[in-house]
Amino acid sequence: MYMRNFTLLIFIMMNYAHAETIQGPNLGKPVSSAVVDRWNRDIFPNGEGLPTGAGSAYKGKIIYQQQCLSCHGVDGAGGSADELAGALHSLTDDPPDKVVGNYWPYATTVFDFIRRSMPLHAPGKLSNDEVYAVTAYLLALNGIISEDKIIDNNNLSKIEMPNRDGFINTFKK
Repeated sequence: MYMRNFTLLIFIMMNYAHAETIQGPNLGKPVSSAVVDRWNRDIFPNGEGLPTGAGSAYKGKIIYQQQCLSCHGVDGAGGSADELAGALHSLTDDPPDKVVGNYWPYATTVFDFIRRSMPLHAPGKLSNDEVYAVTAYLLALNGIISEDKIIDNNNLSKIEMPNRDGFINTFKK
């Protein structure tokens, strides 16, 4: 096994110099730097990468009812998509309930996921303020923040999630 892997490695290294002459399957098309910049939206647990904006749970509830309720149910209780709040079981129960309040380690991750992936029928459709508002609503539903708290790019990363230490932390603060 070792010898076969070593031989393959040597073959790859010997042919690496000729890689520019190898033709690919010609799939896709080159992407402009503007497109890459639009999709390069990394957000880190410390808040780096968060866009400017703000939102409250009050506004988030309205947006949730318009954009999220059909899949995630009333008050995040679940529907055709996973539940987001109201866990009846802990993570150590069988079956566990993985909701925003007991599973997600960082509030910035909740924001990032909503911003990239929701609503399902039109990912990325929500404005930054709308994403902050929906995030606030989900955090309030899970008892992590009060309904009247306004979250923004300055304070979202400071919110302590209940499962913050439930994952291996490779991120340096």
